[in-house]
Amino acid sequence: MAAFDYNAGAGLYPCKTINRRSRLRYKRFDSAAEALRFAIEDMPASLLRGSVLEIDESRFDGMQMRKLYEAEAYPLTRRKF
Repeated sequence: MAAFDYNAGAGLYPCKTINRRSRLRYKRFDSAAEALRFAIEDMPASLLRGSVLEIDESRFDGMQMRKLYEAEAYPLTRRKF
């Protein structure tokens, strides 16, 4: 995987649910690392699959977000589950 800038600003578009009861909406983060932490640790796991992380012109799906979060280069402390 090419070098990834965890410090770049990022936008997170949570998956839209069928019943549309989810209160999660687009959220802007100062860093991609913070956006990844929120997506993996705080968002319901069921929403990760259809969510999109956008950094500059690049987009990452749920599987890609999980890989970036689990990478050795991830700069923040991970929550123990």
